[in-house]
Amino acid sequence: MPAKPAPIKKAAPKEPAPKKEEAHAPAPAEADPAEVAPPAEVEAPPAEAAPVEAAAPAEGEAPVEAAPAEPAPEEPKAPTPPPADAATAPAELAAEGKEAAVLAAADAEAPAEAAAPAAEEGTPAADAAAEGAAHPDAAAADAASIEEPPKAPTLPPPPPPKEPTSEPLEVTVEDKSDTSVTITWSPPKTIPDNSGLDGYTVEITKEGTEDWKAANEVLTISCRYVIKNQTTGDRLLIRVVAVNPGGRSPPATITDPVLVKEVGARPKVRLPRFLRQRYVKKVGEKINLVIPFSGKPKPVISWLKDGEPLDPKRANVRTSDRDSILFIRQAERADSGSYEMCVKVDDFEDKAAIIIQIIELPGPPASIKIVDVWGFNVALEWTVPKDNGNTEITGYTVQKADKKTGDWFNILEHYARLNATISDLIMGNTYTFRIFAENKCGLSEECAVTKGEATIVKEVIDYKPTPFVERDFTEAPKFTTVLNDRSTTVGYSTKLLCSVRGCPKPKIVWMKNKMILNNMDNPKYRMISTGGICTLEIRKPGPYDGGEYVCRAENTLGKVDTGCKLEVKKPVYADADKDKEEEE
Repeated sequence: MPAKPAPIKKAAPKEPAPKKEEAHAPAPAEADPAEVAPPAEVEAPPAEAAPVEAAAPAEGEAPVEAAPAEPAPEEPKAPTPPPADAATAPAELAAEGKEAAVLAAADAEAPAEAAAPAAEEGTPAADAAAEGAAHPDAAAADAASIEEPPKAPTLPPPPPPKEPTSEPLEVTVEDKSDTSVTITWSPPKTIPDNSGLDGYTVEITKEGTEDWKAANEVLTISCRYVIKNQTTGDRLLIRVVAVNPGGRSPPATITDPVLVKEVGARPKVRLPRFLRQRYVKKVGEKINLVIPFSGKPKPVISWLKDGEPLDPKRANVRTSDRDSILFIRQAERADSGSYEMCVKVDDFEDKAAIIIQIIELPGPPASIKIVDVWGFNVALEWTVPKDNGNTEITGYTVQKADKKTGDWFNILEHYARLNATISDLIMGNTYTFRIFAENKCGLSEECAVTKGEATIVKEVIDYKPTPFVERDFTEAPKFTTVLNDRSTTVGYSTKLLCSVRGCPKPKIVWMKNKMILNNMDNPKYRMISTGGICTLEIRKPGPYDGGEYVCRAENTLGKVDTGCKLEVKKPVYADADKDKEEEE
């Protein structure tokens, strides 16, 4: 018995080994179609070999022959389809697949050799292997239920289809010459997010034909293009198409054919400065506006009022080679509005707008009333006029009239508010009020008059005067400014000053060294007393005039003294003068 299993153990692992290689062979076979047929032919013999090995258990050699039955559960792996990307894989990936298949076959030999000794010793594993060999279909079904083939990966949904843009906008002629035309346009209104915008194609054709040709060989990103190399005098139809990955947009076409011709001078309206703001005239006045312009060849001039042609019955236009005149003989409020002058040369034009406002006097305030009367005051209120004269109200003029005289007098002028308080009215009088509205033309011709009257009631007042108490102004003498000590030089006059007040007027007496000085006895002294200011003037004093001087003020209520010291100094002479004095 031991001699028979030995050769069987070596043969058993060699037969399933080719199956492992054949099971993984389809992976590289996708790269080379010539290698696909051999693996398919090799797969057939293993399926027939299973019944041959199943007969071995009947002869008592079942434990030995059961070992090759283990590769049967791996048969479902052989028909597993390769991934979809394997067909595009490079040859290097196919070679790596072959090496992986050889390694898997080597790993399969180890369990086959381990299963053979177990079969020889009659272990339970050998009995299970014998049952698997006896029923190969059941074993294959169990293996298929355990190891299911992998599912193919789910592909992402396809991207949404790309859409073209909408047509470009506002295609206009910017400039032109004898051989070129410059056009501009605006980007499309709608540009899909998933498509974007690659650029624009400018297409041209002559008038009367449908042979559209692209003027630009390469898509342009700019919204401005110069169509060059054209023939002078041709009339071109021009259109612009936006292009993106979604395709071409609808074309945007210039409505009128474009004449390829040099423009001598573009049209230009030279609007005077005073017409650049609102032009105001009164009703009945004459309007004569001269507006210069330029352009070659001779421009075509047109006028509009509020977007409509002028009424020849109201306004006349006279145009020369250099200017255009708008003339209205007598302006009316209906002539107010926005006037537009257009100067056109071929496809080019220039416009100027003039706002004319015709105004007149406003109407009176709509209503006026007396709100309240108290004391010497009257409160008035009024409303704005129904007709403002086609301009804003700048103010109001309020007037009053006394019932006795009936004369009107202005109380308020250029008053901006709609209410006022009239003050300083005369007691006992009755007043009537009226108001005029005012605008740039002046005061309204009519006025609003109060329906009622305002009477200032006279009140009886019992006046009791306060009794007069005479004030006693009597006061004893008092020096407000006292004498101050002074010094002077021999031969130089000086003055002593002081001030005194008192009622009745005090008597002033000057004393020197307590002796009263008399102005009449000694002309050296001069005494002056004016407005309370007392002055003693000493003329050319000598050394003996120094001493103490006192000023005394005296009245019926008392007396008061103030004094000072006067120092009379000798003059300082030069040395020559001293010698002369000594000689003398």
